[in-house]
Amino acid sequence: MLLGLSIWIWPVQAQRIVTGAERMETYLPLLRHKRVALLVNQTSVVAGQNLVDTLLKRGVHVVKIFSPEHGFRGMASAGQHVGNSIDTATGLPVISLYGAGHYKPSATDLQDVDVLVYDIQDVGVRFYTYISSLQYLMEAAAEHHLPLIVLDRPNPNGFYVDGPVLDTAYRSFVGMQPIPIVYGMTAGEYARMLNGEGWLANHAQCILKVIPCLHYTHDSLYQLPVPPSPNLRNMNAVYLYPSLCLFEGTAMSVGRGTDHPFEIFGHPDFPEQSFQFVPKSQPGALHPLYENQVCYGFSLIQSPAKTLAEIDHHLQLKWLIQAYQLFPDHAHFFNAYFQKLAGNDDLQRQIENGLSEQAIRQSWEPALKRFLRIRAKYLLYP
Repeated sequence: MLLGLSIWIWPVQAQRIVTGAERMETYLPLLRHKRVALLVNQTSVVAGQNLVDTLLKRGVHVVKIFSPEHGFRGMASAGQHVGNSIDTATGLPVISLYGAGHYKPSATDLQDVDVLVYDIQDVGVRFYTYISSLQYLMEAAAEHHLPLIVLDRPNPNGFYVDGPVLDTAYRSFVGMQPIPIVYGMTAGEYARMLNGEGWLANHAQCILKVIPCLHYTHDSLYQLPVPPSPNLRNMNAVYLYPSLCLFEGTAMSVGRGTDHPFEIFGHPDFPEQSFQFVPKSQPGALHPLYENQVCYGFSLIQSPAKTLAEIDHHLQLKWLIQAYQLFPDHAHFFNAYFQKLAGNDDLQRQIENGLSEQAIRQSWEPALKRFLRIRAKYLLYP
């Protein structure tokens, strides 16, 4: 079972944020008498109930479920192959769009479908793969002339834009478009940008309908009601994720297989620190890096409010630079995955050459300014 998010005191929201999925009066008429397929997971909830169950109770003809990385119920480990299955609760076929090269619905998958629905809680970071699944769904919809309805949800990291913009020479499933690591858009806004900028395959246009959230702004601090994946268990990890996920392209562990993934980092050969942890195999982290080995490193386990103050609307490189400087074997600190996560080969070289965080940030500025001009055209929220 996924761990629930810890609860902290948050600034009072003037009005409760209403997600797109909750605005059923807006999109149910678009589904009436249609054969519906949904790309959803455990975050696709309306009043505590999965959207699939909610729609079925309202007589919507759901014919199948598509699932992203981590699967429909959100329990698979990162990168773990997720196969097709039957949902035991509903009897519906679940078609995996992650693994075995099947990232995009096929003509066979869509032959009995009239309309597609996307409803997944994202975290607003380029290498979090749900937006890659969204792009492939849009491309399939465009190829087969099917309408796609995006039920929008707030972006918990939507209050800033930062990081290197992806060089498309490094395009992969963890970064498909020239956007920064933290891009400050909801899934609905991002889908509008994919369409508007001609970024879908062959510059195709998807028949797109976004159901916006109500009472959300890009300054909102939105507390996720459901963990978006097995290793993002609380809001502190969600805020640290843009910075700490870069460690996945290094020799360091980010605490997968512990109670605090993406809140800690370390390595068995790291100089001994006061903080240590031992990764162990568990649901959502089968056979984690350095399983059953003592790792020495650093803890960032703290309140989300403290992390928000510390990051101050910026992607943090200080932890990565510090770890590189302390690691005993510089030649084996980075691995081949790092350039995919960074979206270029510059960041690794800059750190290896000893550039300061300030100097590295300055190198991002021209591309960030260009991206912000593009982004502004597609925003749905102030």
